[in-house]
Amino acid sequence: MTDDRQDDPRDAAGARADEERRREEARRREEEARRREEETRRAEEAEDEVDVKAVRAAIAAEDHETVRAVALDLHEADLADLIEQLPSAERRRLVETLGPDLAPEALAELGEGVRDEVLEFIDPAVLAAAVKELDSDDIVYLVEDLDAEEQARALEGLDAEDRAIVVQSLTYPEYSAGRLMQREVVTAPTFWTVGQMIDHLRAADELPDPFYDVIVVDPAMRPVGRAALGRILATRRPATLEGIMDDEFRTMRVDDSQEDVAYAFNKYHLVSAPVVDDSGRLVGVITIDDAMEAMSDEHEEDILRLGGVGGDEEITDTVWETLRQRFPWLLVNLATAVLASLVIDQFEEVIAQVVALAVLMPIVASMGGNAGTQSLTVAVRGLATRTLTDANARRVVLREAVAGALNGVLFAAVMATVALVWFGDGRLSAVIAAAMVINLVAAALAGVLIPIALEKVGADPALASGTFVTTVTDVVGFFAFLGLASLVLL
Repeated sequence: MTDDRQDDPRDAAGARADEERRREEARRREEEARRREEETRRAEEAEDEVDVKAVRAAIAAEDHETVRAVALDLHEADLADLIEQLPSAERRRLVETLGPDLAPEALAELGEGVRDEVLEFIDPAVLAAAVKELDSDDIVYLVEDLDAEEQARALEGLDAEDRAIVVQSLTYPEYSAGRLMQREVVTAPTFWTVGQMIDHLRAADELPDPFYDVIVVDPAMRPVGRAALGRILATRRPATLEGIMDDEFRTMRVDDSQEDVAYAFNKYHLVSAPVVDDSGRLVGVITIDDAMEAMSDEHEEDILRLGGVGGDEEITDTVWETLRQRFPWLLVNLATAVLASLVIDQFEEVIAQVVALAVLMPIVASMGGNAGTQSLTVAVRGLATRTLTDANARRVVLREAVAGALNGVLFAAVMATVALVWFGDGRLSAVIAAAMVINLVAAALAGVLIPIALEKVGADPALASGTFVTTVTDVVGFFAFLGLASLVLL
């Protein structure tokens, strides 16, 4: 007998209700998990934050126990931040309070300006002890600006071999791969087996921190490959390093700039790179943390120089250091501003007869300056990242010119309408419209051509371009606007 009964609709509705309840419960659990995760994150951030006011109060009250308790509980990077945020006098008292307990890594994390200040008053014995605990690249950063006598005193605690390594690193150009690299490298010959390599690592008294690869070298200490730690651990002991090494790897030369280093790490996704001398022999290795720090320094320098500020300026600099960095380019800017004023002076009679020109002139100059800054920023960034090259320069210049012309036409229409409503003069509207087109095209071209030209002659485009672009836009804008006005309105 066939069972032809149909499902009860109430059962189906109940099943749907159960499914909806399960989904709602899953959503609640997910939201609760997200809430707990957010609370945990905020709690961790709160723990990482240093109450600078409380530390300053403890320093003022000479409460050394509280100062030490707070400072010694911090991560080295956070301790460096604390030192940098304190005023100069309190900074000194904090360092003196910590004495030999001051974390060596915190000294290596300080910005150059604060580092130099701290090194002026730190106990030489504390500095010498700190140097003994640091890797070679951090030692070089710490002592590179000391005079010869102070360097010798700071390095006297190192053994002869380590001291010679640091001294040699100091002979390389500043901001070069030779200064950036660490000399502690794990190397092995090609014929070693994975088992020999693992035994060697286990038996080593000390290994670089951090290190990611074993550099495989030939008998002349020239790198021929690299073996990643993960690959070594995943391979059976009898296999040779030559069989598992990556022979397609990037090396840096000791005289490569840190900008070249940062570019290579970013482009080729490196985590470490061997550094070789002029003979191709291995002298050190650069790791990803140092390369990223170099990249951050280069980006910061470009931003500062685009603003007409020296690339070495820091928020902790003294008034005199700040003045010394900024004055030269303000002086250059003053000279170029006088040049723009001389252009205006040539049209004194025109301005006297048509007062509306004085009202509209700043608009033309401002639009040109901003348009030029836009093109300049893109061009300087392209040169820094090497995406703007000889191969595509013509196309980039043409693109900027077309974009400038289109913007010029659009804003010319806007300003012509504004001028017509404002002053009721169609000829004045036509003049400002034409001047707007001319100046925005000139600004776009100047913004891209000037940094390219400066790059060609070996000047820093980020530092010098801004002043020149502003000069071009002011001179062209005033000349076009007032020149057209003298032809059309008089």
